[in-house]
Amino acid sequence: MVIESPDPTANTLLDLIAGHRVTAVIYVSAKLGIADLLVERPRTATELAQLTDTHERSLLRLMRTLVTLGIFKEGAEGRFELTEMGIRLAGKSERSLKAWVLVEGELLRAGWGQLIESIRTGKTADELAGFGSERFEKLAEMKDAGLFNEGMVSMTRAALPALLAACDFAGVSTLLDVGGGLGELMSAILTMYPSMRGIVYDLPHCAEGARMNLSAAGAAERAEFIAGSFFESVPAAADAIILKNIIHDWNDERCLQILRNCHRALRPGARLTAIDRIVPEKLEPKADHLSAMLSDLNMLRGAGGCERTESEHRELLGKSGFRTTRVVPAGRYSLIEATVT
Repeated sequence: MVIESPDPTANTLLDLIAGHRVTAVIYVSAKLGIADLLVERPRTATELAQLTDTHERSLLRLMRTLVTLGIFKEGAEGRFELTEMGIRLAGKSERSLKAWVLVEGELLRAGWGQLIESIRTGKTADELAGFGSERFEKLAEMKDAGLFNEGMVSMTRAALPALLAACDFAGVSTLLDVGGGLGELMSAILTMYPSMRGIVYDLPHCAEGARMNLSAAGAAERAEFIAGSFFESVPAAADAIILKNIIHDWNDERCLQILRNCHRALRPGARLTAIDRIVPEKLEPKADHLSAMLSDLNMLRGAGGCERTESEHRELLGKSGFRTTRVVPAGRYSLIEATVT
């Protein structure tokens, strides 16, 4: 009998295959509010089981799994406490990603189960379910609309430090955030630029949340919300436009609609900044590359868009009447700046 040398690729592949289990473990922790309980003080599995109405031995096994993921750590006398990463699962943390964990676990996971049908047909999960393609217009009617919006806000907050460090809106008097959702990005930008005015432009169901966030940031007097669809028009009310996570949602045809409407709303020489992921021209087995491509498949599964390379972004902007002036990395995102030609 020939004994082969250990092959690490088998274990690596098996770990990747079991990735859905990791998602489930983190989701259950967030759903039970474990991190929220540990913010107060370290607790034993016995205490946590009583507070969450769960089976003590089973919860202990969950907690120890989360220790191996670096989310919690087990201290003296079996008391569990938060790590820096675990703090992000606490709902009241300013850096919380709890809402996005719930989005992944309750909204996205089921759709990803239909990925093979999207690959076979090119259709989104909504199209396969017979809901059509106008998912954002119908978002207000979804029972989970509030959770989805909270998740998007949490994702924006997580990206803000890198985005704000990379952006430069000096000299901009009025900034228009096209598809600005609940105004989280605009609130942060207005805080950074106290003399700037801001406009959040999005569908009507975002109005109340956007106004609340802008007011909470102390920017209500310098900001307004305008309701409308960027497929129909964009308000000609600003000297610069920003779009975050908009271009990746849509196919090329619909992106051109959006960008051309933005072009019509700006004077010659005015600036547009698109914030999106950029897919490397040559992909490698790296964490950032994997993140970009998983997001790309999420767009296929979701609204039917895609993540694009830098050259693809430049081409879309060029066809819409813009000249790309620079591309600035900002964490896993990039700021793609362009001017009206």
